[in-house]
Amino acid sequence: MIDIGDQRLRAELANLEGYAFDEVPWTTPRPLAESRVAVVTTAGLRVGDDADWNPGDQSFTVLPADRRDLVLSHFSPNFDRTGWIVDPNVVFPLDRLVEMAAEGVIGSVADVHISFMGAQIDHTLETIRLDTGPASARILSDDGVDVVILTPV
Repeated sequence: MIDIGDQRLRAELANLEGYAFDEVPWTTPRPLAESRVAVVTTAGLRVGDDADWNPGDQSFTVLPADRRDLVLSHFSPNFDRTGWIVDPNVVFPLDRLVEMAAEGVIGSVADVHISFMGAQIDHTLETIRLDTGPASARILSDDGVDVVILTPV
């Protein structure tokens, strides 16, 4: 059994440094009123009976826009699920995006969205930087996504 108690997690994460990129590219997005928008969350959402996340899992799940069968399966027992239970828009704000599209604030809502597992102990996030991050970006790009809203949980 994996010990992920609060004291242990605090001790391991207390001095964790973030990864520093040598270069930070910049692109100018389309105006929001013309942009296709997706959600990328670190809430550990899964679809239906997909396998649960494991500590250190840097894979991702493609989430459909209809939000049916989504399960918040964050592995940490310390993760507060109250917001998700009360209003799933707290971590996956699709209703707000649909409203914004209807009002013309954004161009459209993407058909696919992405979920990663937060609370990564590997501060380099090497797998995400070199593998799953680019793979998930390709999926969003193939759907015509211009802008993502990150819901870091």
